[in-house]
Amino acid sequence: MGNIALSIGDATVGYRNGKTVVPVVTAINATLSVGEVVALIGMNGAGKSTLLRTLSASQPPLSGKVEFTMGDVASLSSAELAKCVSVVLTENNFATLTVDELVSLGRVPYTGFLGRLSSDDNAVVAAAMERMGVAHLAGRVVTTLSDGERQKCLIAKAIAQQTPLMLLDEPTAFLDFRSKVQLFRTLRTLAADAGKAVVVSTHDIEMALRFADRLWLICDGRLYEGGAQQLAADGMLQRFIDGDGIVYDKENNRIEITHEGAV
Repeated sequence: MGNIALSIGDATVGYRNGKTVVPVVTAINATLSVGEVVALIGMNGAGKSTLLRTLSASQPPLSGKVEFTMGDVASLSSAELAKCVSVVLTENNFATLTVDELVSLGRVPYTGFLGRLSSDDNAVVAAAMERMGVAHLAGRVVTTLSDGERQKCLIAKAIAQQTPLMLLDEPTAFLDFRSKVQLFRTLRTLAADAGKAVVVSTHDIEMALRFADRLWLICDGRLYEGGAQQLAADGMLQRFIDGDGIVYDKENNRIEITHEGAV
């Protein structure tokens, strides 16, 4: 697959309800290269989380293939998957752990749950906490943190896992504006300098337009991919964004908000 970190071939994602198959997003064909940041966008309920669960091997595709550099996701063991992809979700329960213990879990694919961290492992953990600006929280219990601090620690854990592919589900949900900008800058640096491929599911459309290399837009059960200008030329961005005093400015690649939609 060369520098392709993720390939989706004619895949349909969804879920099964008893004997009933419920497709959510169909006929997906997309790739993600090392060094890229892709923003996954779409309305609530469009299927973003379903797609991320499928890409992380938490559930199988209903049809088609999902492949990492090591091969078809369906053929990989749990240990192999843990070295291919790291996942940051909005909901996690690490109530009794301190921050450094949480971030250290990122090294489990290399040490095992009962394994001792080597000096190299500890250095990786320390560097991940430093990169995310949470080193000063190392001894704090996770439950004592703010939502934003906890989110940064979860991302540090994913960085410490050192996988070529990172999947993040709404990582900016609890962050203030400055922290959101800082996070997207960090993800771009990781992609460019550390050779990672990053998929970020987000409702922060302006951040996605500013920082993502490409967009994956889920609309009406299909996934449309491309740069902002390409999706704008196809009319897909306007279809997704425009309405109620909200207009996508194609020339300047930004969103304009007027008072026309005010109640």
